[in-house]
Amino acid sequence: MQTKDFDLLPDLCDEFPDAVAVFETQFRSFGQHETFCGQAVTIKCFEDNSLVKKLVSTPGYGKVMVVDGGASMRRALIGDMLAEEAIANGWAGVVINGCIRDAATINQMAIGVKALGTMPIKTDKRGLGDQDVSIRFAGVTVNPGDWVYADLNGVLVSAEKLELTAN
Repeated sequence: MQTKDFDLLPDLCDEFPDAVAVFETQFRSFGQHETFCGQAVTIKCFEDNSLVKKLVSTPGYGKVMVVDGGASMRRALIGDMLAEEAIANGWAGVVINGCIRDAATINQMAIGVKALGTMPIKTDKRGLGDQDVSIRFAGVTVNPGDWVYADLNGVLVSAEKLELTAN
């Protein structure tokens, strides 16, 4: 689900300090939705985005795709065409432990993307990787169905859906 852009993560960390795990890396933000959240669908792959391509073509139902690309800076796991397909199929956002490409184009799209950086080289398509598995990177374990929250402050995960109380 895309939410109105605001500083969501500091409030979640303050209200639910024992329920959140914050990624220990500085992701770069891409796309027009700087703040997004949803349940995690996980992929583990390395320099092969075959599963990413397959998953963005399925209904996202407002979920967040979390891709552990092994922190590779040698290949881009998502570009403008896959981001466009993710939007068309209702994905709220994508968090990538790796790179994207077509950054200027993605920045004009109605989606939220967090990635380590950019790389203009596409991946090889070998059909390798795993979907709906527990993944761990940047000090955080993400299980399928966990809740992912992202804004300009970073990305965090919770086993439960978190809702802020009104002040």
